[in-house]
Amino acid sequence: MVTVAALPSCASFVPTVPVCQDDRMPSPTIRRARPAYPILLLLAPVLAAGCATTRPGVPPDGGAPTTPAVWATGDQPGATPTATGPAAPAPSSAGPSATAPRVGLRHVFPVRADDVAYHPTHGAYPATDLFADCGEPFVAVTDGTVLEASRTDRYDKRGPQGPDNGGLSVALLGDDGVRYYGSHLSVVATGIDAGVRVRAGQQLGKVGRTGNANNVCHVHFGISPPCTGKDGWWIRRGVLWPARYLDSWRRGGNREPAAEVTAWQRKHGCPKAP
Repeated sequence: MVTVAALPSCASFVPTVPVCQDDRMPSPTIRRARPAYPILLLLAPVLAAGCATTRPGVPPDGGAPTTPAVWATGDQPGATPTATGPAAPAPSSAGPSATAPRVGLRHVFPVRADDVAYHPTHGAYPATDLFADCGEPFVAVTDGTVLEASRTDRYDKRGPQGPDNGGLSVALLGDDGVRYYGSHLSVVATGIDAGVRVRAGQQLGKVGRTGNANNVCHVHFGISPPCTGKDGWWIRRGVLWPARYLDSWRRGGNREPAAEVTAWQRKHGCPKAP
């Protein structure tokens, strides 16, 4: 077992330890875009209890992209996105809303900070960890309605691994019919509760290290369909690889995941177990 040492300052913390994802499986090696963190490029995978890293380019269990991570220096959000993207198919009957998803909605990068790193792969299932200083804003990717807001960290490493791994978290149902999930938050913003309407870029919470974040500041980010009545943490944590959408939003683009989410749900439905 690896003992993780907590550092005195969360705001200046540089991750040098493996990061537990929202399940029991390994996570990838982290690479930073900015030269402020060159040491990250030298990290080697370290196996820890309940979590491990993944070598760049090596697919984790369940399959992953084979292309290595490529970081674009200075590729920050802020440009005005264009209202273009693939048309979303008709909504699934399993979704929580009878209204058709909207096409061409504005999408923004989910962490509003100058220094954010992520990797195209992830341990065991499709998702992404967004590494940034604790306290940086976690924001709504697009216009939508809050589905869930968890303000209590119920994670216990001695208990079941999975249901409460995320700690403090927010799940948003975008008007595009896609659920966007962020966890390990340090705080959920005041007024962010189930049923509340939010706009793209509105703050939902702050980057943190709750749940099984292993004392490393980051947001676990997942994209999935909402499966009313059949939902579970294994769906909410993410079913699509988010990197290509994140890449677009970070550059001010507007790539939309609705069509891919709908296709996934048509193929898999709403699995009753991980």
